[in-house]
Amino acid sequence: MADEGTTTMAALKQTLLSLSVSLSYYCIGLVRGYSAPAVPSMHETAPGLLPSKNIASWVSSIPPFGAFFGSLVAFPLMHRIGRKYTVLIASPLWAIAWVLIATATDWRVLFVARMLSGFGAGLSLPAAQVYVSECSDPKIRGVIGSLPALAMSFGILVMYIMGKFFDWRLLAWICCGMACCLFLAVACFPQSPVWLKTRKQYEKAHVSAKWLHLQGFSVDPKAASGSVAPNPTGQRNEKCPAEAIPPKPFSKEALLRREIMIPLGIGLVLLLIQQVSGIDAVVFFTVEIFRAAGSSMDGHVATIIVGTVQVLSNIAALFVVDRAGRKPLLIMSGLIMCLAMASMGAAFHLNSIGNTSFGYLPIVSLIVFMIGFSIGFGSIPFLLMGELFPTAQRSLLSSLAGSFNLAMMFTVIKTYHPLEDLITASGTFLMYSVLCALGVVFVITCVPETKGRELESIQKLFERKPRQQHEMLESGKGASHDNPVFTATDEIVRHQQNPSEKRSYDTKL
Repeated sequence: MADEGTTTMAALKQTLLSLSVSLSYYCIGLVRGYSAPAVPSMHETAPGLLPSKNIASWVSSIPPFGAFFGSLVAFPLMHRIGRKYTVLIASPLWAIAWVLIATATDWRVLFVARMLSGFGAGLSLPAAQVYVSECSDPKIRGVIGSLPALAMSFGILVMYIMGKFFDWRLLAWICCGMACCLFLAVACFPQSPVWLKTRKQYEKAHVSAKWLHLQGFSVDPKAASGSVAPNPTGQRNEKCPAEAIPPKPFSKEALLRREIMIPLGIGLVLLLIQQVSGIDAVVFFTVEIFRAAGSSMDGHVATIIVGTVQVLSNIAALFVVDRAGRKPLLIMSGLIMCLAMASMGAAFHLNSIGNTSFGYLPIVSLIVFMIGFSIGFGSIPFLLMGELFPTAQRSLLSSLAGSFNLAMMFTVIKTYHPLEDLITASGTFLMYSVLCALGVVFVITCVPETKGRELESIQKLFERKPRQQHEMLESGKGASHDNPVFTATDEIVRHQQNPSEKRSYDTKL
């Protein structure tokens, strides 16, 4: 009974922390969704505020550009002051940005304020996900780690709905209030015990892990310090040469190691696929896309429907991410998005040749696309950022990955209209479809499964194989995985977790 009570309390505290920190992603959703209802409202109530279409376009799309720089700044902040305080810093920045927007009388103020709101998004994007991943147990990390993505999609939907009832100034004041709520919600929770351990604050790390009831988390100052026991004989110990001392975590030697470069490469490619699927072209230009495709449904209503489907799909994903695993969901997600984008391209082609009998094909295509995106590529790449990246370099790698993701988001948004003019709207969506298909191939061949694993055992997947284990793999005795990312080290970890498998493994040898 005591163990059940401890497990329940652990799940409750870790979920509360995740929900509170996910408010930062909710605020990011408000930033992303603001331009869709606000720009038309500005044209109606303050016609001179956005004097040209080009200025309106830049005010709408500049947040990802600001977020790019925010993610770069996030690295030193995450490393020095921790994940929690990096998230908290975004709160006053957002509050200032929304006040500037609400009181703006010139487009230059709007431009600066939108960029500042993007900068805050860049700070919290990597910090919040890493904070949540480091403060959750492996058994529930998939569910808890998916809450930020759900909060972001919910923020976008709420903004779409509020935009039908409130003008752009009142929307900004409401968002300012939410930024203040974020600060109050996160301030009462402890720092990440993993970060405290890397900063050698072992007592605080122990208190934090105890409060969160983290299973399997231990603080061993001697092991963490990497110190080598003295040799009483005074002779050189051949088993532990000086070269065996690990390099500094942010040195060139450390960052170019296999166990750093492979997870970083996997993370960057997954985030690239997430963006080149066309998701932000859909989010930013939903109303325009429906009108251009010749859909018979009102564009604003269609926007709310698509946003609602995204939220419901993210909720459904919470219940399967720890059962189905990360890799199967990514594969399914990519396939669904590939088919949906191809269908959307077909709708634009039919409209271009004068065939308008396709009715609800655009809305159905985008609903299917949002379902596919939400169950996999919408949340799992961010979840894997907190799982694949090594603890010592996690702040740097998450910051780089977040900056890359936001740079690609800005690129996709700004290239949508030029691509539409160059290869037509039909060709643009068919291009997104092909890129989604290539993403599926990448997931099948290169992405490991991390479901239910401890963070330390995940990092061992990418370590170089010892010679003996390599020979066993070559002979076919030491591996039962067809994924080249899995190594013999992974087999050892798996057999430790499943003794019955280990007995059969020893029989084979």
